[in-house]
Amino acid sequence: MEIIYKICLVFTIIGAVNWGLIGLFDFNLVTAIFEEGSMMVKIIYTLVGISGLVDIGILFHHIDSHPFE
Repeated sequence: MEIIYKICLVFTIIGAVNWGLIGLFDFNLVTAIFEEGSMMVKIIYTLVGISGLVDIGILFHHIDSHPFE
């Protein structure tokens, strides 16, 4: 599970950086790399959203146990 958690955290970081760029510079890195409206953009946004949900589970994981068990 540790690998899945780390992959989810990477996607969450990608999403956070992208939103930071949108907020500061009105620049969407995902659509700059891939064609806007393409299937890859939808897949990346979906993976970022799912990763955010997994991160909520990590956040509320019992405090006494190891978070990557």
